[in-house]
Amino acid sequence: MVFFDLPTDTKKERKAAALFRQNLLKDGFTMFQFSIYIRHCGSKENMEVHIKRVSTIIPVYGKVGIMSITDKQFEEIKLFYGKKPHKPNAPGVQLELF
Repeated sequence: MVFFDLPTDTKKERKAAALFRQNLLKDGFTMFQFSIYIRHCGSKENMEVHIKRVSTIIPVYGKVGIMSITDKQFEEIKLFYGKKPHKPNAPGVQLELF
């Protein structure tokens, strides 16, 4: 899970924030909320690869955090939505080898 607070006061900062989001999407992350992106990793080694990738695309200004949680912990998240009906997000793509 990557969460961030990036400045968007200037055109240059907005461009850097947009590029950061685009790069997260290219790396297989899905938007969970506007400044929170998630990605499933099948192993700790795979997770470390993506942490390194994210660390190379962090903009000059702003704050970026990365939190690793297990499938079980993610499963236990309680999500609440407003009273207005909404369409559920498409499930993430997961590669299964066995």
